[in-house]
Amino acid sequence: MDISTSKATLVDQMNHAHESKLFYKIISLVSAGMFLDAVDVYLASAVSSSIVNSHWADAQQNAYFLSSGFLGLFIGSIMAGIIGDIRGRKIAYQINLLLFGLFTFLGAFAVNVDMLIICRLIASIGLGSEIVTGYSMVNEFAPIHSRGKWCAIVSTVANMGAPVTIMISSFIIPAFGWRVLFITIGIFAVIIWFLRRDIPESPRWLINHNRIDEAKAVINQMNIHSDDDQPKNERIQTNFKHRPMWINLVVATIAVSAVIICQYTFTSWVPTLLVKRGIDVHNSLFASAIMLMGAPIGCAFGSFMIDKIGRKKVIVPAFFMSAILGIIYAFQTTITGVEIIGFVLNFSLYVLMASVVAVYVSELFTTKVRFRCVGIANGISKLCTVAMPIVVTWLLMVSSPTVIFILMGIISVFAGAMVWFFGEETNHRNVD
Repeated sequence: MDISTSKATLVDQMNHAHESKLFYKIISLVSAGMFLDAVDVYLASAVSSSIVNSHWADAQQNAYFLSSGFLGLFIGSIMAGIIGDIRGRKIAYQINLLLFGLFTFLGAFAVNVDMLIICRLIASIGLGSEIVTGYSMVNEFAPIHSRGKWCAIVSTVANMGAPVTIMISSFIIPAFGWRVLFITIGIFAVIIWFLRRDIPESPRWLINHNRIDEAKAVINQMNIHSDDDQPKNERIQTNFKHRPMWINLVVATIAVSAVIICQYTFTSWVPTLLVKRGIDVHNSLFASAIMLMGAPIGCAFGSFMIDKIGRKKVIVPAFFMSAILGIIYAFQTTITGVEIIGFVLNFSLYVLMASVVAVYVSELFTTKVRFRCVGIANGISKLCTVAMPIVVTWLLMVSSPTVIFILMGIISVFAGAMVWFFGEETNHRNVD
């Protein structure tokens, strides 16, 4: 059997595989890492408030602290893509969690703000890498028939980090300070890193680099056999051909950036925007809880539907729904309206988080360039996040909060149209 035939056979075995014990282990450890990352991302805002209120840092130093996190996410996204495609998924996957865990832990012992900023920058490089490698790893290990479901499930677990962080921070930081949380997160990250040492290299990456014997060994370890028992009605298209890479990269970048911009604006700026309308959601924990519940429910819905009806049929309506709901939200004048529309809007945004960020972006690229392209798309989305506070602040000075919601709607409609007209449908298709 020549090498090309052998590679095709191995890829076919991966495509038609069923979930194994090793696969469940990979899913569990990826989910744990992603959850911890999400906790740390949301923790940064709580720590930011704490160090300013305690006069440990002034406003300018606090801005540097927050900016170092965004810069680290950008660097980490790009770095993970390069290392993952050239040196292997496993190396990139281990480096990111080690950086994140060690420097979060060290940050707890920072003697001044400058040291904390440096630790935060390096830890955030690990955070940015984890986002790229986590979803892409699941994409490459999962069978075609359930690839979307498993990626979206990981997203559901990861996005539980937001409500968990809010609850933990509200109790721990006032009583024990932010350093205790940094120590705890750092320790857990190192433990997960230790448990992930035995995760094998991606067979798809090994096949792509002609390391056939190593790929066979991993596939045997996963207990993957022939597809004789595969359901006959499973619609798997193995001769799928990607569009030119640059087109897919543009679609991926616009889609993931739109999701991140809209989600970030909603979670970070909506309270400020509503206060300008006379509605103070800061003092309504119930309202905040109602709106936050839309996140895990939206992720769960996305994970259920993504393999059943297809990527574009989930993503495009969710973008248009987010646009309409965002504009409706802008005109709410009662706390009840804020709760109801906010819940549905959060639901829609997190359907997009589960389907676009977790699933679709990775599927738009072949194994050879997947990590680099996903890293570029995520990296640019992080740069957009850095710019958003400046844009929103300027818009509030020259216009009304309504304009910001309308801008979110325009961004969502544009992204939905790009996916509909130029995006590929990757459901049940061999994307290698």
